Amino acid sequence: MKIGVLGAGQLGRMLAISGYPLNHQFGFSGNSTDEPSALLGHMFALEDNKDNIESLVAFADVITYESENTDVAIVKEISNNIPVYPGEKSLFTTQHRGREKALFDQLNIPCAPYQMVDSEADLKTAVEQIGLPAILKTATEGYDGKGQFLMRDESQITEAWQSMNGVESILEGFVNFKRELSLIAVRGIDNDHKYYPLVENTHHDGILRLTIAPAQAIEPDVQKTAEHYMQTLLDEMDHVGVLTIELFETEDGLVVNEMAPRVHNSGHWSIEGANTSQFENHVRAITGMPLGDTTPIHTFSAMVNIIGKNGPTEIALNMPNAHLHLYDKTERADRKLGHINITASTQAELTNSIEKLKDFLP
Repeated sequence: MKIGVLGAGQLGRMLAISGYPLNHQFGFSGNSTDEPSALLGHMFALEDNKDNIESLVAFADVITYESENTDVAIVKEISNNIPVYPGEKSLFTTQHRGREKALFDQLNIPCAPYQMVDSEADLKTAVEQIGLPAILKTATEGYDGKGQFLMRDESQITEAWQSMNGVESILEGFVNFKRELSLIAVRGIDNDHKYYPLVENTHHDGILRLTIAPAQAIEPDVQKTAEHYMQTLLDEMDHVGVLTIELFETEDGLVVNEMAPRVHNSGHWSIEGANTSQFENHVRAITGMPLGDTTPIHTFSAMVNIIGKNGPTEIALNMPNAHLHLYDKTERADRKLGHINITASTQAELTNSIEKLKDFLP
């Protein structure tokens, strides 16, 4: 099939790399011909965005997207002519933190207490109801720590609201957690579900820096609980493709933080670490192919993000259990330029390998 991707970043690039062995073709919409996906398929990069999308739709048999910030109106229009996966409901829900939290409440999925905020007065009221510390976030478009303000004292109310630049926001109560986890799953057109193991994530300045897969010391019932939350969300949104939920592990159980209707940074380990990567499974799902096995093929896997500068990548190239993935992006502060996957048979081997890559970690 011909797969059209709204976007042309590294996620589209890795979708194409996984999809070509399955005999699919790819096209991308982007702002320029030097984006990460540009050389991996037909690139529809025109100045007029509408013409750009129309050309992509004319090319494709099915459409998918890289980001939850994709325009819902465009997806709705496209879906009148050809399938778009994940569908409009998944996109509409996940691109707005308020709608996302409301869905969690509707489905009895634990999440942090929250209050929508449209003014400084709203924020003051929300602080009184939720308490501090709390995190103020833009309702839409924030990612990798952007559009967020950690509030610890009521004296910060004015500063916090001003940092939102007047846009609709959400105040979320602070969750006291032991560690951050994420779960990636895929749902096919035929309603088949597959789940990857829970993984442990370490962030710095809001950006994912390290993922350990599977997360260690996870009881079977914790994995089952996460899968139950995930299946409920997949089915409620009639989601087709990969869906990711980020969670906090707390003393009282799992608390869902947010979700992404797409392949996710915390699933990059699966390229070398699972029988079927998240990218191949997303391609399989949206094209109606049978879903692939998600079982890890190594005792341990890890993913180290390369942020800002490419750094000493020769270190990874000299490690027999490391796999370098660069995205063909120019260096810039806080920009995701690539990642390194590690596979290991023992905890000691994993720890030693991560230590060798310490130059890539904050």
